[in-house]
Amino acid sequence: MLVEVRVQSLGLDRSSNTPVVILEEVGGERVLPIWIGPGEASAIAMQLADMEFSRPLTHDLLVAVLNGLGGNLRKVIITRVEKNTYYAELIIHRNGEVISVDARPSDSIAVALRTEARIFAQDDLLEQATIEITEEEQSGQTPSKSKGGTPSETMDPEQLKEYLRRLNPEDFGRFTL
Repeated sequence: MLVEVRVQSLGLDRSSNTPVVILEEVGGERVLPIWIGPGEASAIAMQLADMEFSRPLTHDLLVAVLNGLGGNLRKVIITRVEKNTYYAELIIHRNGEVISVDARPSDSIAVALRTEARIFAQDDLLEQATIEITEEEQSGQTPSKSKGGTPSETMDPEQLKEYLRRLNPEDFGRFTL
């Protein structure tokens, strides 16, 4: 089942010095953190800040090409995670045809923000954290962290929110070109 999400925030994980985009369930409380590259974080941050440039940036160029070819990005779907790598699909409509394009979530989010397309995630990606943390709590373990020092999928939304609250806003950094 697909769950609509929106970009809640964009920050910098101090422990790994890696940008993270936080997707929040629309009408709910669950969150999905996705660690991303600095270039994509910059593209997302610039769009969230409504910054405009005299020349198109990469994601702007993709939108222009898509529109020029008669396509319309209808939605982005964060489909799965494998070995700590998230996957997404761009769902494009063109001349009555539906085209699915494999893409990184970070690029997909940057393009969706530019086209005002809706963003969805598979429910199990949002649900997985709650299930895994419950099992660990029952065994007396504490939530684990991945190799990069970032919270793994085993944190429930409240624990993740608390972890993110402890991040210093100054540590989020300014994503600039």
